[in-house]
Order: sequence, then structure tokens, then C-alpha cells
Amino acid sequence: MLDKTNVKVLDKVVVRFSGDSGDGMQLAGNIFTNVSAGVGNEVSTFPDYPAEVRAPQGSLSGVSGFQVSVGRGVHTPGDRCDVLLAMNPAALKQNVRFLKSGGIIIVDSDSFGEADLRKALFATNDPYTELGIDPAQVLEVPVTTMTRAALADSGMDNKSILKCRNIFALGVVCWLFDRPIEAACHYISKKFAKKPAIAKANCAVVQAGYDFGHNTHASMSTYRIETEDPRPGVYTDINGNTATAWGLIMASEKSGRPLFLGSYPITPATDILHELAKRKDLGVKACQMEDEIAGVCSAIGASFAGNLAVTSTSGPGLALKSEGIGLAVIAELPLVVIDVQRGGPSTGLPTKTEQTDLMQALYGRNGESPIVVLSAASPTDCFTMAFEACRIAIEHMTPVILLTDAFIANGSSAWRIPEAGEYPEIRPNFVPEHLRNSSWRPYLRNPETLVRYWAIPGTEGLQHRLGGLEKDANTSAISTDPVNHEKMVMLRRQKIANIAKDIPEVKVYGDGKADTLLVGWGGTYGHLRTAAEELTKQGTPVDLAHFRYINPLPANTAEVLRRYRRVIVAELNTGMFADYLQAKFPDVRIERINKIQGQPFLVSEVIDGVRLNLSKEK
Repeated sequence: MLDKTNVKVLDKVVVRFSGDSGDGMQLAGNIFTNVSAGVGNEVSTFPDYPAEVRAPQGSLSGVSGFQVSVGRGVHTPGDRCDVLLAMNPAALKQNVRFLKSGGIIIVDSDSFGEADLRKALFATNDPYTELGIDPAQVLEVPVTTMTRAALADSGMDNKSILKCRNIFALGVVCWLFDRPIEAACHYISKKFAKKPAIAKANCAVVQAGYDFGHNTHASMSTYRIETEDPRPGVYTDINGNTATAWGLIMASEKSGRPLFLGSYPITPATDILHELAKRKDLGVKACQMEDEIAGVCSAIGASFAGNLAVTSTSGPGLALKSEGIGLAVIAELPLVVIDVQRGGPSTGLPTKTEQTDLMQALYGRNGESPIVVLSAASPTDCFTMAFEACRIAIEHMTPVILLTDAFIANGSSAWRIPEAGEYPEIRPNFVPEHLRNSSWRPYLRNPETLVRYWAIPGTEGLQHRLGGLEKDANTSAISTDPVNHEKMVMLRRQKIANIAKDIPEVKVYGDGKADTLLVGWGGTYGHLRTAAEELTKQGTPVDLAHFRYINPLPANTAEVLRRYRRVIVAELNTGMFADYLQAKFPDVRIERINKIQGQPFLVSEVIDGVRLNLSKEK
């Protein structure tokens, strides 16, 4: 372990791993994150993928990044990093702008030759001077040379050895922050359990990187990151897509309904399909369909047959599924649609994040087609909101769209694995026994909730058909009667509105004494909460209301908004949620902070946006 006389103690630290898209930066970052979560740190990550599948090696367009914030009171991956690991000149050039003043840079000095510098479009052979970097900030490590030396006797070929460079660099970072190298090796051994030779080599390399830092830079200050006193339990590091999949599995267990996923691969939602496809042992049926329309239609068929039916997609796929979702609306079948939002329109920015599908989720179907819309606030909240989407869909016999986004889907946080008893039972609205006779009809409803009863095919006495044609409210037969159509439209609308009684009120963060309310929804939660806390500390009191229930809105929404002199809505689009709230509450003064660059907010951007809005009143 480290010489404890030369250790600085920090509340939190931000590390950014960067290199070519084939350099394994995501893996190195994930291992560091997992190890940090295991020792009790809060973590928040931001994987930053290039748009190209594989750009030319060493080019600016091919740089992949992974940023992680580790410590106490962590809500975001951080605006700027304390330590930047750059595996080549392009990574340094692309990411130095994210480095804090006085931050540490670790570079693979073997990858900074003249040819490497030209690939990254440096004009000289002195990248530090060109970028305005103090050489004293730079820790030059011959990563490639040392990796080869560590594996000289491994019997591996040179190409395989070079694939371990990321793990040597990880070892150096683990040394710098006193991370337990045994935990890193344990993660590696699990990751490569089916390739023991690769696991052994990487364990040797991560130890070599740690030892290099300890032996070569013994006089350099290292860091200990403070930990929280966590709630007792088993913790892991989990990303949003995995948490979504596990939340669906929990809902299946709690509802007693088998889980069916009908999906088509699409960035950045595909990992949900991958995760559920691995869970046949839990009875999950994951079916990769030929296209988006087949995905939603197979799920509708599974729902009719009595399954907990789910389909997953991103913005372009949600557009293709719209007619199918409308069928589920008129058939009043439970259906969960997961939309992992990305930059658009069209193919847009497949690997980047946005919140631009909100209006499509709310209104993107023909006719009067009301639907429940939820949003997840963080990677771990994806578990809770996936469960909640299933609960509402089943108990209220309706399609539900759950909006996540690329930032929280790919990002991760430390998560305490819950016990099953911590989540409520989900009660399907099956046809009651006393109605299973000649008086039952497919659109017979619970008079209090207006929820249609769920009749499972094969149940004696409940033979029936559903479809996309309008039905008579009384007989459930096909009907084109104008008055009946209006009645059915209003029944479906009121059924959704009634769900406001079955969801929690929106929570306000702050002491309630501010006259400014910052409002957000979805994956911006961490940045907005941190910004509100920082503004309050700086003498500008700001409260935060963050919405996870979009339609219907929580019952106390009007009261909360009208409590404040000014309301500022911050979102990663041109103002969709602000428009939505303004239409519903025209008497509320709503200002806006918008960003649409394919990147999450920086906390500083939100703070500056709030201050700009406040300055307009002076």
C-alpha cells in the first residue's frame, strides 16, 4: 500500500480515461468505477463514444472517453477532471479542455512520436506548448514498453500484448488513488472467466502498473478519497440499461406475469435486449425481431396472451412503433415501451444524448391517443422507473412509455441491490370471478378507475377479440357511432388522468425559502441538483423540482409551481417540457435553459443559465 505520509485526502475526484476507440478506455473506466463503488465511494460515470464505429487510429475523430466522479456527495460525472489519462496525442488534444486548472495528465509517452503527433494535427513536436500545458503537470509513463515487459514471458503475441495497455494504465491510476488492486484483479478475472490466459495476463499487467507508480514516483503526492457510510447491503456499479432490464425482471416477479421483450437492435438501447437475452434462467423471453414494427407488434400479441410485454428502442424506432402503440391504446392492453433517447432527427447522433423525444412520446400517434409517460432520473433510477412503468401498465391496462437517455443508459452509479420485499406486489386487473359469465364484455370497466379488465385467452368463458376499430362502450362490439366514439375517447382520456391518484407527488429539494424554482426531468437530475445546491451555497437560494412522472403530472404540480416567483426549466432540447408546463399552467411564469449539443449539461452551464435569467429582472 502507499506511504501514508504523502497522501492527500479528497472529498471527491474526477478522472477521465481517453484514447482510441479500440484502446479499451470504457473497460478501464468501468473497472476503476466498480472498484471505487466496492470500497464505499459514490460514483457517477459518463462514457463518451465517438460517432464513427472505428475511425482511423490516432485521429481526432476516433477518440473515446470515459469520465468518472468518485467520492462523497456525487451527483454527476463532473464538469472538469482532476486527472486526465491520454493514451495518444489525439486523446490529449481532444480532452485537455476538460482538465481542471493544475490537474494531472498521465500520458503513454511511447505513443507521442512524430508520426503520432501529425495524426492528431499537431504543428510541432511539442504538444504541451501548443496546448498551453505546464510540463510539470504531466506524468509520462512508457505504457507500451512496460506492458511488453510485464508480459514478456506470457507467450502472448505482440498484438494481444498491446491490447493490455489500458490495464497497465489503469494500474497507474489505481496507485494514484490508493484503489485496492486485488479488487481490480477480481473484476478482471470475472470479466475474462472464459479466457483464463487473458485474465491472468491482465491481472499481471494491472499489478505492474500499480508497482510502476509506487516505485518510480514514490515522492509524488497520492490521494485518498473519502467514503460515505453506506446503507447496509450488497453494492455494485450498474449502468442505466442494465438497471432497466433488472427492473423489468423484478416487475415480472412481483406481478406473476412472464416477461416478454420484443425488440430490434438500436443504439443506445440494444444493451437492454442483450441483458434480458441472458436471463432465460428467470423465464425471460427475449425475441430479436426483424424490425421496430415487428418488435412492438410481437409485444402487443404477448400482452394479449397475458405476458408482461415490453419493447425497447430509441427515437427513430419510437416513430416506427407509433401505429402499434396506438393499437395498444385502443385495445387497452398493458405495454411498456422503453425509449433511450439520442440525438436526432433521423439517424442524427446515435451515440450522443438528448431529451428530444418528449413531444413524440406525449403526442406522436394519430387520433386522441393518451398515454402514460415516465422518465428516469439516473442510472440507478432506471430500475425503479422500469418497475413503476410495468406496475402502471398492468394495473391500469395501458401502454406506458419510459424515457431514459444515452447519458444515463450508458453511465453508471453505485447501487445497493434491493431485496424483493422492498418493492410492492403488482396486481393485474383480471376479470373477477363474479363477472365470468354472460355479463362479461371485453370493455367492461372498473367503475372507480375506468380500467378495463384483463381477460387471458384460454380462460373458460372469456373468449374474445380485440382490434384497432372503435368499440361500443356498452356491448364492446365494433361501432362507428359518433356519440359512442366521443364517449370512448373521453373514457380513455379520463382513465389516464386518474393515474395521478396512484403516483407520488413531485418532491422539492431545498429549504422552501427560495423564490426561484429550478425544474428538470429525466437524466438531468444530478447536474440540476448540484447546480441548485451550489447556487444556494453562493447566496442565491434555488430550490429544485425534478419530474419523473410526465403524463399525468403529479397531483401537486400546480401548487408547487405557483409557490415560486419564477420557474426556470432546464432541459436538453429547445424547451419541450417548458412548453408542456406552460400550456397546462399559463399563469405560471416559466423561463428556460436549453442545450442541444449531444452532451449532458455541465453544472457550470446551469448555474450560468440561472444567473442569466435572474439578471434579466434587474
